[in-house]
Order: sequence, then structure tokens, then C-alpha cells
Amino acid sequence: MFGWTIDEERSFEVLDAYVQAGGNFIDTADTYGRRGRGGPGESERIIGRWMASRGNRDELVIATKVGVAPGRTGLEAENIRAAAEDSLERLQTDRIDLYYAHQDDPKIRLEETLGAFGELVEEGKVRYVAASNYSAERLARALEISRKDDTASFVALQPHYNLMEREYEQELAPLCEREGLACLPYYALARGFLSGKYRPKGEQIDSVRAAGVHDSYVNERGFAVLTALDEVAEAHDAPPSAVSLAWLRAQPTVAAPIASATSPGQLAELLASVELKLSAAELERLDEASR
Repeated sequence: MFGWTIDEERSFEVLDAYVQAGGNFIDTADTYGRRGRGGPGESERIIGRWMASRGNRDELVIATKVGVAPGRTGLEAENIRAAAEDSLERLQTDRIDLYYAHQDDPKIRLEETLGAFGELVEEGKVRYVAASNYSAERLARALEISRKDDTASFVALQPHYNLMEREYEQELAPLCEREGLACLPYYALARGFLSGKYRPKGEQIDSVRAAGVHDSYVNERGFAVLTALDEVAEAHDAPPSAVSLAWLRAQPTVAAPIASATSPGQLAELLASVELKLSAAELERLDEASR
């Protein structure tokens, strides 16, 4: 949301509240903010200015991505290096803790991509590398090449995964489990749908993601999931968003779900998921509703 739907001042408020609550892992990308005030990279700039003003870089884990930003598309070695340097400058830091290939680039040999990542790791500019939006076949191949060439290997996967999107469970989850990869799902709240704000015959939602949400989730299955979320949320006196994230955290291979907040109040609802423990029956109830 930083540099897209909320400005720098509000972004700082959310980040301050997050760190005060104990948060330390921030996920961004070189393309985030492209539709907002500052264009591509504005999210990184805001985070960089915030870290510089707070002097807290060493207390944080920063993840960013390469491959889809305008002018920096693709996973060629030259582009990866240039994009990394750009991100380091915007973030005002000397290293990226977790650097993702934002999406697969079938036009480029995996050996070239992994070799470029490996050079950045050797130089200390990147600590670990990861993949996002890779198929199980391509991810498995990348891991094989890393072993064969003794180069940088993906340690995590960021897939599209939530109660409404469960394709990850088919092939990617077993692969992550076998290979010991951490799963950090994006769109953990299904673009806001799983927060419970979309209801049958409800009011029009003012959101940049509303059209896509209506097309994908405002249907019989979606409302069945919301009904199950409401039941579990009521039992715990918790918001539906917290229950949604707690379900995701409980899934095999998931290290942590990724969710965005536009205010400290919204952030508080998301953070409630950290202490929320769902019973086996509650997990099953949500599973059944979402299948």
C-alpha cells in the first residue's frame, strides 16, 4: 500500500505501529507504488526513508523483488544486478535480506538467473534468494541447478495462497515440504475479501481492488467461506481477517502470511492473528467451506 493507496506520513504510522507491536519482517518490491504518487519503487523509497529516520535497519528483515518493474523487467543477469543496485539505493541500505525473483522468466536460462543471484550473495549485497509465482516444475528445476552448480538456492516461495486460492496445495506445497522451503503467501486476505467487508447485497466498497474481488470471490462459495469465518471469529471474539491469517499460519510449510494495512487500526486487526490458535474442528470447518 505504501506509495499507492496511502502516502508517506500514513505509511510511517503503520510501520511505527508494526515495529512497536514486535514486527520486524517487511515485504516490498521494486515495482510497488507504480500506480501511486511516486511511481515504481516508491514503496522502497518510503521504507528506506523510514528506516533512515528511525535508525532501525539492523533490527529488520527486508524482502524485495526483481523482474517486473517498468524498465527493469526480466531475470537476465545484467538486469538483476542493476535492479538490485537500484533497490539498495532506494532502501538506503547495504544489503537485501531476502531477494525474490518476482515471477519466472522462461526466456532466460535458470543457470543465468541463479548465477546472478549467487554473485550478489557472495558480495554480501543479498543474504538469501527466493522465488515468487513459479510453477512446481520450474521451482524444482531451479533447486536442482543450484545443487548441481553449487550456487545460490531459493530458500522460500511467495505464492498466491489463501482460503479462496488453494492451488498451492496441489504441487507446490509438497515440493516446499520436501525441499525445506518456507512459504510466505501473498494476498493472504484475498485482496481484502477475507476481511469480511464484502457481503451479499452489501454497500459498494471503495477499494482499488474491489473490481477484481467481485469478479473472483463475490459468489456462493465466497459467501460460504465468510459464513464459516464469522462463526469462528465470533467464538474467539476476533475479526474475520485475524481468523483468515490464523488459518493460513496453521497450514503446512507456511512460515508467515503477508498482509497489508492502511492504518494502525487495521494493522491491529491483522496482528490479532498472531495469538489466535484455531482448534482442529475450526480449521476443518474453514477447510470444508473453502473447498
